[in-house]
Amino acid sequence: MGKHNYTPQDFKSNQEVRWCPGCGDHAILNAVCRALPDVSEALDYSKERYVFVSGIGCSSRFPYYVDTYGFHGIHGRAAAISTGIKVANPKLSVWMLTGDGDSLAIGGNHFIHAIRRNIDINIILFNNEIYGLTKGQYSPTSKLGAITRTSPYGTVEHPFRPGELVIGAQGKFFARTIDVDVKLTAEVLVEAAKHDGTSVVVVQQNCVIFNDRTHEEITDKENRANTTIVLRHGEKMLFGKNNEKGLVFEDNQLKVVTIGENGYTLDDILVHDAHNPNPGLHVMLTNMNLPDFPVALGVIRAVKHSTYDDNVRDQLLDVQKNAKIKCMDDLLHSGDTYEMK
Repeated sequence: MGKHNYTPQDFKSNQEVRWCPGCGDHAILNAVCRALPDVSEALDYSKERYVFVSGIGCSSRFPYYVDTYGFHGIHGRAAAISTGIKVANPKLSVWMLTGDGDSLAIGGNHFIHAIRRNIDINIILFNNEIYGLTKGQYSPTSKLGAITRTSPYGTVEHPFRPGELVIGAQGKFFARTIDVDVKLTAEVLVEAAKHDGTSVVVVQQNCVIFNDRTHEEITDKENRANTTIVLRHGEKMLFGKNNEKGLVFEDNQLKVVTIGENGYTLDDILVHDAHNPNPGLHVMLTNMNLPDFPVALGVIRAVKHSTYDDNVRDQLLDVQKNAKIKCMDDLLHSGDTYEMK
């Protein structure tokens, strides 16, 4: 355990935060600053080990607002930059900040391959289902039929499901949270940091200017207990104001039941296994949606697997161990050589 005794304030920079008043990004910033002291204690990390990398978008202002090392990249390329940083210096804790447009559109290729490689970086994907910085165009996660600046009659595209995309790219860690629940977001981010490999945390975030209340059904305090389910490994999949509802698996599909009705008891309710290598149930959980199912929050998938950066390190050590050339002199005298007189 670390002994750094950091507080959230230690990770806040002195820069003026320039997001719109009421933007969900403010809550995410607070959650990150709340999580980092716990990460430092759990993993014995000093502040100098943290690097925050971003692409382009409202979320990409983030590196300026945390008192750590940072890199503001170009559109869609944060994953490539993060990968390079991690391989060059594996001791660094690399955090990638990105939006649904930045990573799922122009950066989609880098995004899926970072996940496939399982490079040990932490990706926080701000999902407001719109392009906010460029003034309200529809994004790859905008709902079918959404009316935006570039779809005045409604979009005709089916949106990405980020969780399904991550798991389909062989992702080993996927979590989802909401901007208004700072405590849950901080909890999830700590678990993401502890995971060895690519962690993807999608935060359903509100854009008050161009897509206000897009997540209202799951963020509204009055309805949240019935419209969301917070999953924790080893615990029953229960939800509702009094935990009176739960999930069961019948006929090869998930089903919502009420405990005490139709013969269902607490024993029938599924226990969440985030560590199961088989992604089948995890995909079902990520794809649950209203009105038939609650939206799953928390850590949905967390499976151990070898990482890209560890594999690169091991390969280099193996090559160095068996190489005949140990120094520059060995290299210069290797192969065919000639002596000039």
